[in-house]
Amino acid sequence: MDINEDNINILGHITTVVKKIAEEYNIDKEGFRLVNNCGKDGGQTVFHLHFHLLGGRAMTWPPG
Repeated sequence: MDINEDNINILGHITTVVKKIAEEYNIDKEGFRLVNNCGKDGGQTVFHLHFHLLGGRAMTWPPG
């Protein structure tokens, strides 16, 4: 999915849903990471818009 002027509101909806999921899994208080891989060099293996919600442990930096 390409994000453009016709569907830009989807990003706001995604962040709202992510917050609810993080609360359901009790990872909202300590912190979590939301990841979207773009392109082959970005680690994308499934070429459509999707996100990974990571939590439940301390995240390190850099991530890869």
